[in-house]
Amino acid sequence: MAIARFETHDVFNQSPPFEDVDLFLLDRPLAEAVAANGGGAARSELSAFGKEWGSAAMAAMARAANENAPRLRPFDSRGFRRDEVEFHPAYHDLMAHSIRAGLHNSTWTAQGQPAGAPSEVVRAAKFYMAAQVETGHLCPITMTRASVAVLGASPALLGRTMPIIASRSYDPSFAPWWNKRGMTLGMGMTEKQGGTDVRGNATRAERDGDAFRIIGHKWFMSAPMCDAFLVLAQEDAGLGCFFMPRFRGDGSINAIHLQRLKDKLGNRSNASSEVEFTDAYAERVGEEGKGIRTIIQMVQLTRQDCAIASAGLMRSGLAHALHHARHRSVFQRHLADQPLMQSVLADLALHVEASVALVMRLCRAFDLADRNPGEAAFARLMTPVVKYWICKSAPGFLFEAMECLGGNGYVEEGVLARHYREAPVNAIWEGSGNVMCLDVLRALAREPDAAAAVLEALRAEAGEFAGTDEAASLVMSAFQKADAERMARHAVETLALLAAVAALGAVHSSHAGLFAQTRLKAAHGGIYGAADLSAADSRSLLERALPA
Repeated sequence: MAIARFETHDVFNQSPPFEDVDLFLLDRPLAEAVAANGGGAARSELSAFGKEWGSAAMAAMARAANENAPRLRPFDSRGFRRDEVEFHPAYHDLMAHSIRAGLHNSTWTAQGQPAGAPSEVVRAAKFYMAAQVETGHLCPITMTRASVAVLGASPALLGRTMPIIASRSYDPSFAPWWNKRGMTLGMGMTEKQGGTDVRGNATRAERDGDAFRIIGHKWFMSAPMCDAFLVLAQEDAGLGCFFMPRFRGDGSINAIHLQRLKDKLGNRSNASSEVEFTDAYAERVGEEGKGIRTIIQMVQLTRQDCAIASAGLMRSGLAHALHHARHRSVFQRHLADQPLMQSVLADLALHVEASVALVMRLCRAFDLADRNPGEAAFARLMTPVVKYWICKSAPGFLFEAMECLGGNGYVEEGVLARHYREAPVNAIWEGSGNVMCLDVLRALAREPDAAAAVLEALRAEAGEFAGTDEAASLVMSAFQKADAERMARHAVETLALLAAVAALGAVHSSHAGLFAQTRLKAAHGGIYGAADLSAADSRSLLERALPA
């Protein structure tokens, strides 16, 4: 790298940008986890995606999309209501790249049926890499993908919309969805008074012929630029799920009035809004009064993506920290060669290796769920477990990675400051940590035999590793107690660690042993770098994480 010269000093001993790289082939834990879970044949496809998303051009798009936040345009110049959201061109470029790669639809057939193995695993690998570059735009991507599961409850509606959803053309125009080359879908569930408790929603649906008029509000409506939304509203039989397009059937703008865009801590490229519905046109999806049961199919998939994205953020943090440490010299040695820094980096690498193995194992369960009851049970029980552990891990992990770069990590010119601000959202969206734990308890109560079979399978798969029998016994005992809710966080975290050991065991057995030894057999503190890893183990972890 050329040395910059100023009047008083030269600029040297700085790491070059981590860009124009193949995010797939540089990441052996990812490539091996994909192969172990059935996606090995997609290696060339994933490498091409990794090169595209690892380019300097994509990094520049991500920076521009976050530095230029979306703006609400509620009215046109003549005073007519429009409720449009205006984005920087870089945001649209990111959307076009993701949609061209099928991140919004590749797990479905053109008819809206599950595409089958290994579509979930291959798509997750792409989503994981895209999240390392820019996660905000992935909000409408994941909701569009997940909405297909909900629309399946109304076959006629699915039949009308799926040809547009199945397109890989991005069309940002403000026009009726049926006139567009491609469409995106958002979601509106939470209200001021209820939040997570959607049964307390006050928004109501009133029948209007074959359709409905929706009157009320949403305190958070994600991705308000979308072409249609899945919303919850009260009807006579209870809470229903409704498909609400931006335009009515006659081509007029629907009464979806955006009040303001949320000023969020992170996720700056993506718009989130407060909204009022004033007789907004909508169609019911699924059965009357069964809205929660209908929309939960969407939430299961968006929770999966929260975990994938958080794992991707951690991977990016590790890659940037390790890249920097290999180029930065302090006290006459590269940072990466100094034992204390090597311990920190290796501990971070071990966490990421276990995380990516676990999310790919979860995605394999989604791939196989429609024909394998055991995998379906795994997906139902483990989705909130995986989301809980991985999403809760990300903020602390990103802080540690940021610290590895020193002051350079803390400034906005680098990607890690953005990742750090982004990290908390996936633990909050689609159900907070406590909600995830309660969902695990509900899954155990609804399907005790299936859940017990999943736990026994995990015990068997991880049985050769230290501490796994004790962990499995702790989990089973904790969930059987009368006051299980009080200890649910500890039990869910332990279950996640057990599942991570089992998943990593199928990818890299010796590193699964290290993870079990440092996370289950010995208590791992809240600070990275304190695990007892040998110099040889550290070198192995770091070389797999990012070849020197």
